[in-house]
Parts: sequence; structure tokens; C-alpha cells
Amino acid sequence: MWKCPKCGKEFKNINQNHFCGEKPKTIDEYIMGQDEEKQADLFLVRQALQQALPEAEERISWSMPTYWKNHNILHFAASKKHIGLYPGPEAVEEFKEELGKYSVDKGTIRIPYGSVDTDLIKEIALWCWDTGNHA
Repeated sequence: MWKCPKCGKEFKNINQNHFCGEKPKTIDEYIMGQDEEKQADLFLVRQALQQALPEAEERISWSMPTYWKNHNILHFAASKKHIGLYPGPEAVEEFKEELGKYSVDKGTIRIPYGSVDTDLIKEIALWCWDTGNHA
């Protein structure tokens, strides 16, 4: 077990990423609560999603920035070495060729910091919106 020195929460994994204290209420709060060197890439992802999904509502769901319109469309989150983009398993399968340079899992795309492809993020977001496949 690992205990966070800031908040005292205990976790199975050492240095597990989590929120100390009160959870963020807005995406701005979420991004500003991350390490300074990660914020620019997180703002890039947010900007791409805002442009692709102007009708979607921004909210925090599952403690992650989420784009929502009648259901969760997709989420993103900061991790230690990457940004997790969570469009759902159908999107990962649909874009498997384009995602070859990234580590992916069922419904998860891991985008290393410094490697944000805003055009691909927009394309995935629009596909999720148009098809109804979502996180």
C-alpha cells in the first residue's frame, strides 16, 4: 500500500495519480490542478474537443473532463506520462490504423505529452458524435 503524503489516502499502486482534497468542478479547475508542464497539452486537447463538439456540454464526470450531450461522448485525463483519451472501444477499433503510434487499450488512447495530434482528436470526437458510439 502507498499513502499519499499530501492527503493521506491509501492506494494499491505507488504514486497513483489522484486528486488530493476536493474534486474539480470545472475543466479549467481540472487542468489548472495538474503539473504546470502538462497544462499546455491538456489545453490543446480541450481546444480540439471544443472545436469538434461545439454543441456538447463540458463537465466533470468520473473526476475527468467530459464532453456530454444526452450521454458521455468522451473523456480525457492527465496521467504521469500521457494524456488518456477515452472515446470508447468502438472508436479505438475504428481508428486503429491512425492510432498506430499510440499505446491503446479497449476504449483508451494514451497520448504522450508533446505528441498531441489535434486533427486526429477532432476526427475521433466527430466520429463519436456522428455515430453515437461513446465512452
